[in-house]
Amino acid sequence: MKRFFLFLFGLLTIYVIYIDLTAGTLPQDETQKPEQTVATMINVESSVDSFEAEVEPGETLISIVENHIKKPLPVSIDELIEDFQSLNPGLSPEKIQIGSTYEFPDYSK
Repeated sequence: MKRFFLFLFGLLTIYVIYIDLTAGTLPQDETQKPEQTVATMINVESSVDSFEAEVEPGETLISIVENHIKKPLPVSIDELIEDFQSLNPGLSPEKIQIGSTYEFPDYSK
């Protein structure tokens, strides 16, 4: 008899774990709907000329722009960062990744 109850208890435990992992046991609030995020890309016409470049290992925003224009940076770093962020909405220069392609401001003119 003891084995029978242990067997039933084991089955109940396995069943409860299965239900918990598949459906969950926390109640859902019916008034709250799951949040949905929609990614949109907006083509913003910018007054800043730009060029597209792939980030190589060891490159930074400043080094990429200086290598492209073949001279020292003609604007302040703050202005460079603002122009980069206007060309790449939602992206800070610290978050650029190796191998990815971004729009960079072109100050060669």
